[in-house]
Amino acid sequence: MSNINNNSNTYRYKLERGSKKHNCPNCDKKTFVAYIDIETGEPLPKEYGRCDRENKCAYKLNPYLNEYAKMIWEQEQNVTGVTNVTLPEQKYFISQSKPEPVFFDFGTFKQTLLSERYENNMFIQNLFHMVKFPFEVDDVTKVIQLYRLGTVANGYRAGATTFPFIDINDNVRAIQVKEFDEQNHTTGTDFLHSIIEKHHSRKNEPLPAWLEAYTKQDKRVSCLFGGHLLNKYPNNPVALVEAPKTAIYSTLYFGLPETPESLIWLAVYNKSSFSFDKLKVLQGRFVYVFPDLSKDGNTFKEWETKAKNYESRLPKTRFIFSDLLERLAPENDKIEGSDLADYLIKQDWRLFREQREKPIYKEPESVTNVTNVIPEQNILFLDDEPFDVFVSEQFDPFTEEQPQDWNADILNLENYFESIEIPSDQIKLGFGTVRDCSAFVQSHFDTVKANNGNNVYLPYLNRLQEFKDRLTNSILASA
Repeated sequence: MSNINNNSNTYRYKLERGSKKHNCPNCDKKTFVAYIDIETGEPLPKEYGRCDRENKCAYKLNPYLNEYAKMIWEQEQNVTGVTNVTLPEQKYFISQSKPEPVFFDFGTFKQTLLSERYENNMFIQNLFHMVKFPFEVDDVTKVIQLYRLGTVANGYRAGATTFPFIDINDNVRAIQVKEFDEQNHTTGTDFLHSIIEKHHSRKNEPLPAWLEAYTKQDKRVSCLFGGHLLNKYPNNPVALVEAPKTAIYSTLYFGLPETPESLIWLAVYNKSSFSFDKLKVLQGRFVYVFPDLSKDGNTFKEWETKAKNYESRLPKTRFIFSDLLERLAPENDKIEGSDLADYLIKQDWRLFREQREKPIYKEPESVTNVTNVIPEQNILFLDDEPFDVFVSEQFDPFTEEQPQDWNADILNLENYFESIEIPSDQIKLGFGTVRDCSAFVQSHFDTVKANNGNNVYLPYLNRLQEFKDRLTNSILASA
């Protein structure tokens, strides 16, 4: 008997499959996944396993990393004292070759992308209607196509969004499934292979051959979310976050990778997934890293330490960490594990994009190793000048200014537009072309009235004033 199962060439000790959870030896929450001995079916001592509360607890103990596996093997071999380890046994302890990954069935994956499903997709529909600043249909459609987001059509996860992890060679490694409430806060998490497996189990049906092979492998989320974009955009810098949802929101705010200077937003999956195996595909790129918040900054510190090691192994690769959230976020947000998306979604994406019209990246000559971006350098780079990734002079995600009073300006503008006939033709202004003048006036009044005095919405008031001045000049010129 050995620590490798000779029939399947897989590890003998594995994390328990299924939904069963135990009390964590560290935080005592029932969020602990235990290791089991697959040869005996028995659990290992209760300290071996992993807590799912990665940002709040992060306890984990692997039996292969503290000599437990070796100790059991020696006991079973009746080993006493110094032992000459044979070559096959020594290979296990030094470097065990990895089995080839089994990919998710592509035909099943394609079913999630059927166009008629999107009208029932809560996450997508929220982007159009329910979030504070709804997005344009065209932008959301492009992001859906870019990341190949899909929908679960039936069952207990019907209406949930599928986030496929597709590697650099276009192989589907895993499909995460998430349910959301009306504000796009996550309410449930699953994996599509697990949903399909449960479906067959309830009907007492055998698993499809691909799924049976797929579920036997240890690691399924074995690439970056968005990894398939690396070949499509070979020269672009990368922005790396933890969760797929954060990558989606960041793309909607910062823009699609339409030029070589534009960021590709990728996600690692969770805190512990900031691993060399996943990140080695980023060799040769500048990588801007935005860890989720965590208590005492544990995630930030852990990722930064790992990145220093990875840089030494990945020539011409640079990891640049932004600490803006770490410095400015309130303690409660750190405890809750808030991320970049939690702050972006509070901003009007139109204004956010207007504030950052130039390309955001230029290779910084001074960056030669892992960079912890200090407050004075908390920037990405323009062609000729530094530019704060959060547009810090105008965009503060943590504080809200006290509203002023725009009542007099609003009343003055209302009286003006009621006294004239609003033109039906298109009107070209400094910020763009107004195609439907009546709709433009109404929507802008609705916005400024609902956000009276909030300087984030001041451009709406200014546009009404500019429109008024343009019409006034036209009237005077024709008099």
